Amino acid sequence: MKYTFEAEISKNETGGTIKIPFNVWEICKKEGAVPVKVRIGETVFVCNLNPEGNGYYNIPVQESILQQFETEKVYPVTFRITKSSAEDSPYSTGNPIRRIDSMEPVIQPHDGLCGQACVAMLAGITLEEAIDTMHCGEWQATMDKIVSALNYFGIDHSEEIIYTNGKEDVTLPKCCIIMEKMGRYSHYLVYFDGKGYDSNLGVIAHYDLTKIKGYMEIYV
Repeated sequence: MKYTFEAEISKNETGGTIKIPFNVWEICKKEGAVPVKVRIGETVFVCNLNPEGNGYYNIPVQESILQQFETEKVYPVTFRITKSSAEDSPYSTGNPIRRIDSMEPVIQPHDGLCGQACVAMLAGITLEEAIDTMHCGEWQATMDKIVSALNYFGIDHSEEIIYTNGKEDVTLPKCCIIMEKMGRYSHYLVYFDGKGYDSNLGVIAHYDLTKIKGYMEIYV
């Protein structure tokens, strides 16, 4: 899985740092030493993320690499930790559980099951089936677990999460999973063919792009 966002490079005594605009524990399910492969523009390097506390990290940039860039200028940044793989499954991207040509909303009975609801909507299954497949309960559906479930059902998707952080000038793909920031957690919903499909609100005819923290494309 790749994570993509835009950020400035801040200079310090040893080189520079790039602040990651999301909680690595929550999104990536990684703690402690986190080795990554980073791309800034056309420059690629490897490093370990630096913890800032409570799941937030920054990317350290060595002085030799920092010299290629301007500090306080915004650059496209991508990093990769690991790639999720499908479990033993009867499905594949060539034989998915279904072809996504329509979307039906799945409403969660209470908060904390939005990630499972997204999987249910995309796979065309019940919320209970999604919960059983993902092996996680309320407030436990990280993006990593969602991706693993999509892989299991053969639902093809991008390997990148694009972090837009409230920008209005965003063109969403035909189908994607959107992450909204809600307190200490992310809220997940499906976007399909110009409409939002929210497990709390149902179908949203005109989705507010400024609410988006990031999104991952689903190939249809």
